[in-house]
Parts: sequence; C-alpha cells; structure tokens
Amino acid sequence: MTDFDTLPRPDGETLAFKRVEGSTPTVLWIGGFRSDMEGTKALALDAAARDRGWSFVRYDHFAHGQSSGDWRHATIGRWREDAIALIDHLDGPVIPVGSSMGGWVALLAALDRPERMAGLVLVNPAQDFTERLMWPSLPDHTRQAILRDGEATIVEEGLGEYILTRRMFEEARDWLLLDGPIPISAPIHVLQGRADDTVPWSHAIALAERLTGGDVRLDLIEGGDHRLSTPRDLARLVEAVEAMRRG
Repeated sequence: MTDFDTLPRPDGETLAFKRVEGSTPTVLWIGGFRSDMEGTKALALDAAARDRGWSFVRYDHFAHGQSSGDWRHATIGRWREDAIALIDHLDGPVIPVGSSMGGWVALLAALDRPERMAGLVLVNPAQDFTERLMWPSLPDHTRQAILRDGEATIVEEGLGEYILTRRMFEEARDWLLLDGPIPISAPIHVLQGRADDTVPWSHAIALAERLTGGDVRLDLIEGGDHRLSTPRDLARLVEAVEAMRRG
C-alpha cells in the first residue's frame, strides 16, 4: 500500500505524485536536482494548500524519490517531458512552482504548454545550470573523466554520492534558454537569495533580462541561501503562490 499516486509513462517508468484536492488553478511543485517531493518547501506548500483550499500536486522527477528510473538515463529533456505529461494529466490552469533545477523544468514546460499557464513562481531558478554553473565548477579531473569515460562519481554534501554523465550535459544543450529571448506571456515571480552560493543572484538577473511577453517580478532576498527554507522564506513563498492564484 502506498500513499502516493503514479502516472505511467510510455516506456514503462512511473512518476510518483501526491495531490491535494481543491480549487484551480492547480499549484504544481517541481523540485530541484536530487530533491524529492518530501522537501521543506514542498511540504510547506502542501500544508498551505490544505489550509487555503488550493488544488496542489507535488511529484518526484524520473530517478528521484518514489519515481522509477535509472539515474544514468536522467536528462533535462526527460524531466521536461515528464513535467509536461503531468500537466496534461491535470485539469485546468496550472501554476508551476519550480525550485532550482525545477525552475528550468518549469520554464520549459511553460514554453510547451503556454495555454495552461496561470503563472509561474520560481525559487532560485537554475536554468542552463549544466552548462553555466555545474560544468565550469567541476574539477578538471572530473570533467576529463566524464569526457573520457562517459561518467564520473560525485560526492557532494547535501546531495550524497551520485553519477554525472556526459549524456546529461550533452543533451541539456538542446534545452538552454539564456542564449535568446524566452517568450512566456504568463506572469512570473522569481524569489532569489542574494547569499545563494549554488545559483548566484546574477543568474536570476540574466533570466529576467531574457523573459519577454509577460510581467516579471524579481525579489532579491537579502541573506537568502539556496534552500530559502527559513520560516520567513516559506511564508514568502506561500504568499507569492497565493498572490499568483488570485491573479
């Protein structure tokens, strides 16, 4: 017996998700790289949904948490396809709330399903992180191992031990956003920590400069780190989502 639902995918994999029934638009939590749907921000939104009557869905990416999948086959394109499939599974307008890598996935989904977007809320969004943030930060010997062997094992505080594949970096180049305009007409609210040492605040500025077609609000949060999970941060996130739902 499980406490989550699953969405079958065409290749036999399954996406695990949890839902709170309520009024639309549906708030869709899209988590970060190697995060699952039981994280602090996801649970804060779940509690807010129950308290405020929102329709809310949180899920685990392919090869994350309770969803199936071989991590070595994980790519930005796969995570994008799964997010779109989940949006297609839901009824009515949606508000993706994307954290870190989930912000990139949310933007890609919004570009593919513009008619479904009531707005987006992005938390320290990490669009193009593979190319602009992660690859340059890797030690040279790690980059050489990925290029030579196709993969390398990484041990990172907070993320544990995992494998980075050449396929992930190469495939991600198909989904880069910051090299041109990003035509999203839905309103977007970005919450960005000024003290984030994983996704620097200048990365959010670059995103805001590329977004075209709709209102963009960028909040630079003094002292905010990459997690943005203090009680004050969580309250700010909930209110940003509430405001987006009200339109």
